[in-house]
Amino acid sequence: MAVLSTVALAGCGPSGAGGGDDPAPKSSTGPGTSASASADPGASTSPGASTSPGATAAPTTSPTAGQVPAPGETLVRVTRTGGFAGRTHTLVVKGDGSFTRLDAGARPTGTGKLSGAELAALRTALREADFARLPRIATGGPTIYDGYYYAFVHGGHEVASDQGSLPEALTKVLDALPPFTGG
Repeated sequence: MAVLSTVALAGCGPSGAGGGDDPAPKSSTGPGTSASASADPGASTSPGASTSPGATAAPTTSPTAGQVPAPGETLVRVTRTGGFAGRTHTLVVKGDGSFTRLDAGARPTGTGKLSGAELAALRTALREADFARLPRIATGGPTIYDGYYYAFVHGGHEVASDQGSLPEALTKVLDALPPFTGG
């Protein structure tokens, strides 16, 4: 009974649903589509965030779309969760091609730098992926048991997919990234 009370109270108060400090919901643009889950284009949510499966981000132009990030700014952040061992790894690639590997606790586990050609290939894959038009959460592919779940953040957009539903454009981004683990 205590759990039910806690769940019921979680949505109450000034920060809960309808509490006044949430952005006004945006209307759907059609079946299976919804507006971005956040009013802040740079905001990020976790893979388990409250976005319905199959939902897509409304096509928008973020302030960073088409711009090259400064050398110290994040170009792309990709988190991979799951696999046989159920581990979480994150890659953060900066605008200058430097990257950091993070573990599940967001602790650095390694660093490196992409060559000029590798960075150009990654930038091309990111541009061609057109994050603003990708589904926020891609679904519909085959279930891959012990597969990975990916969350990508680029240009103010976050998209996520399990391994079996990964759009080809995101597969190309993955192929252009350095390995998630050092070896």
